[in-house]
Amino acid sequence: MAIENKTALEELFQSQGPGLVRFLSKKVRNPEDAEDIAQNAFIRIQRIENLNQLDNLKAYLYQTASNLAIDQIRRDKLHNNYVNQETTKYLGNDDCGPSAADDCSPERIISAKRQLKEIRHALDNLPVKCRQAFLLHRSKGLSYSEIAEEMCVSVSSVEKYILQSLKTCRKALAKIGDEEIV
Repeated sequence: MAIENKTALEELFQSQGPGLVRFLSKKVRNPEDAEDIAQNAFIRIQRIENLNQLDNLKAYLYQTASNLAIDQIRRDKLHNNYVNQETTKYLGNDDCGPSAADDCSPERIISAKRQLKEIRHALDNLPVKCRQAFLLHRSKGLSYSEIAEEMCVSVSSVEKYILQSLKTCRKALAKIGDEEIV
């Protein structure tokens, strides 16, 4: 990167950084994600060979950041849809709900115990941060932002940890799903 590009980028960062984060916070409603997106926008601008070719560097920065925010919102929406589908799939297929606990067959009880054992085993083999995020969310009912604050990570990291945990649990259940109970 040329020296004039470096100077222009430093000036842009100093003058526009805080305002850009505020702008993005309104779009993504999460200050940690807004900071990550702003940083990525500056990284993208840093990759440009000659910043002097741009007519309005500030407008380019904000448009880049806005596009990154839209991408983040889309990814979050896809993630939430996936989590909802997976939750519905496993909760919706539950033959024995709390009201029908007395009607559960012995085979269903054995199957549920086997599933629980596999899920516990899968969770024990997860990386520590994944397991911690998953348990804080599922056991304590904490929101993603509360988990992020407690673990000192970004909300997007929490989402990734929980998604990895859900995938691992699903694979564990699929592994025993093919077995017939005799």
